[in-house]
Amino acid sequence: MSKTTQTQEPLSELEKAMDVIIDVFHQYSRREGDRDTLTKKELKLLVEKQLANYLKHVKSKVTIDEIMKDLDINKDEQLSFCEAMLLIIRVTIATHEHLHEVEDQQHQHKHQHQHHH
Repeated sequence: MSKTTQTQEPLSELEKAMDVIIDVFHQYSRREGDRDTLTKKELKLLVEKQLANYLKHVKSKVTIDEIMKDLDINKDEQLSFCEAMLLIIRVTIATHEHLHEVEDQQHQHKHQHQHHH
């Protein structure tokens, strides 16, 4: 699969990450129905295979049905790339918050240990 970007410079870390997101979306969107949207079945596969670890950080344990209903803004039972990106953004934000919580906990532990000396 050739990349549409024909730039001379190597891609940055962030650009590579964007590329990966687009590629992963297409790996699933091409399986059935419209080639550029996710059906509920495709979304379920993507979430199970690609978001298994990080989806845990989203506070509410949401079902695929709820995710679909929530993101499917135009109610066509399909998720466009734009609609699917909203899920990725939410999971990324939740994961970011989670990492800070973990950091804070580790930080507190360090301080507690210092008091024991």
